[in-house]
Amino acid sequence: MKDAPMTGRTRLFPLNENNLRDTLKEAAAIINDRGLVAFPTETVYGLGANALDAKAVRAIFEAKGRPADNPLIVHISSKQQCCKLARNIPEKAFKLMDKFWPGPLTLILERQEIVPDVTTGGLDTVALRMPDNEIALGLIRVSGQPLAAPSANLSGKPSPTTAQHVISDLWGRIDAVIDGGTVEIGLESTVIDMTLPVPAILRPGRISLEDIEKEIGSITTGYLDGNQPESAAVRSPGMKYTHYAPDATVILIEGASTSVVHRIQEMLKTYGLEEVKVGLLLTDESNMDIYHDEQLSLGSKDKPAELAFNLFSGLRSLDARDVDIILVDGSFSHHGIGAAVSNRIRKAASSIIKV
Repeated sequence: MKDAPMTGRTRLFPLNENNLRDTLKEAAAIINDRGLVAFPTETVYGLGANALDAKAVRAIFEAKGRPADNPLIVHISSKQQCCKLARNIPEKAFKLMDKFWPGPLTLILERQEIVPDVTTGGLDTVALRMPDNEIALGLIRVSGQPLAAPSANLSGKPSPTTAQHVISDLWGRIDAVIDGGTVEIGLESTVIDMTLPVPAILRPGRISLEDIEKEIGSITTGYLDGNQPESAAVRSPGMKYTHYAPDATVILIEGASTSVVHRIQEMLKTYGLEEVKVGLLLTDESNMDIYHDEQLSLGSKDKPAELAFNLFSGLRSLDARDVDIILVDGSFSHHGIGAAVSNRIRKAASSIIKV
């Protein structure tokens, strides 16, 4: 076995209908040799290593530049694996597994001793998820290992929704990238802490608080849209440190659509006088009222799944155009998956303007 998976050359595995089996065998061999493999899930691309091998997991933190106290989500392919990694699993957790697995829901549970400290950020809990993607599930099964897999990007940057995003951030820093095309959802999973007397959502995602309450009754919200203080313990990824931010400064403008459009138009005039290069991420509705050289549409404000799908790719696309500032239209609903979209933008933003 090699001591570390850092390489000067990353292998790319483009998938087609004929090579999935062989690709998974080669990628699994890399995993079992303590390597790092980026692979698609239904949410974003993940950077996988054997979750039970502390040396392999430490290489994830090194490749991403990720703080060591930021716990990783462990991806599994069966409930049997869940029981090997977690203990004292409450009945409500099994109900959520039955309803939402495989899918974009991560459960925080008490950990078994087999899970190393580096994987959990030193916590007595472990975050588990069964992805709804045949490539991800296949890699877990063929490797025979649960995979610790945060998003496959440099720490703090927008999460990757295509293999090209992974390549832009991590080429030469990891062993392999499986190119499975564009992901389905575009935002990370919902995370819920099942170790509390009242379960708490620690990171919003496609599966909403209302969706979960239909299955297990009352739950609570345990996250802030800003980042937690430096002294705070990190119970879930995405809580404490800067996340999802491009190199450009992100400013979020929230309010009614007409007010947001008016404020963005005013800001464009001001930045134009200052010769600041500005990019816009707008809802379809606002996009019709603003004309600017560098603007992209997030989708309709009435279709939050579109906003989620386009958010990270939009931030990356505008960053690639070397804009100095990105103004983001926050006139969409902040309920359901809209709450997750708002959460990600707020964490990426250096300032929030309410109009």
